[in-house]
Amino acid sequence: MDAVRIVLQVLLVLSSLVLTLFILLHKGKGGGLSDMFGGGMSTSLGGSSVAERNLDRFTVAVALIWATAIIGLGLLARFAS
Repeated sequence: MDAVRIVLQVLLVLSSLVLTLFILLHKGKGGGLSDMFGGGMSTSLGGSSVAERNLDRFTVAVALIWATAIIGLGLLARFAS
């Protein structure tokens, strides 16, 4: 059980850092940090660009990994003897 707990903790830390980075890269109303990396240059008449949609998908995937790691750690703490 200690190996599973360590894996989940490492996964939680890594996914937290990546999730923070992905959230900061999103284009907000003012542009945010995404303007620093060229994200503010894209304009599309139909809504968001392909890069923004992919960033949304990656953010959701990492958020699911993050939530799964938290739930797993909670279950381990709850049912560990």
